[in-house]
Amino acid sequence: MFPGVGTVVNMGTVLVGTLVGVLVGHRLRQRTRDVVTDALGLVTLLIAASSATSIADRRWAADVGSSAPMLIVLGSLVLGGITGSVLGIEERLEGFGAWLQSALQRRSRTVGTGSDRQRFIEGFVTSSLVFCVGPLTILGAINDGLGKGADQLFLKAALDGFASIAFAASLGWGVAASIVSLAVVQGSLTVLGAVLGDVLSDAQIASLTATGGLLLVGVALRLLRIKQLPVGDLLPGLVFAPLLTLLVAAVR
Repeated sequence: MFPGVGTVVNMGTVLVGTLVGVLVGHRLRQRTRDVVTDALGLVTLLIAASSATSIADRRWAADVGSSAPMLIVLGSLVLGGITGSVLGIEERLEGFGAWLQSALQRRSRTVGTGSDRQRFIEGFVTSSLVFCVGPLTILGAINDGLGKGADQLFLKAALDGFASIAFAASLGWGVAASIVSLAVVQGSLTVLGAVLGDVLSDAQIASLTATGGLLLVGVALRLLRIKQLPVGDLLPGLVFAPLLTLLVAAVR
């Protein structure tokens, strides 16, 4: 199989899941849709918790010291939040979702309401964050690029397919638009793996997983309508986490 096949399969399962969710979703009452979204929020919280446990990874602690991992995650999120807010990543994601929805409406010659527009944007942003933030995204795409197989991305594709059914039942066609984010993020990581080879140590992977877990907590809070955290602005933290790990390990 060719490098990138995992991402192609992942995009396919999201599209199929969205189609199923949209066909089923309009038959459900709003209360039922809200319950589905709440259930997905709880599952996202569970996934986040399992990822965040990497904060106790022994290899990470051996490289940077037992007390450093928590500080590295804190520093990554703070630096990432500053960088993301300056770059306006959350606003750009929402703006791209709005543009995409408008473009699709013009192509289909339909007129949507303001609530339809907001629902599309929320579906795009939320599903993009859920599908693109997490250890399987990073490790699976890099391993695919390294030629180690796409098994991890195939597993992720199955999970995302079921998740997209639930998302689309509540949030509609905006979920399908997240395949653009999948193509960009996972495709870039696959290329990175193919070009650079084994670039991340076990400690750096643990830092990515723990930081990504906390970002998924933010996504879960959005799904549960507890707080609309600007998770998009925090995404650069995934870049700072392995860099800070490398820096601390070098000076220790």
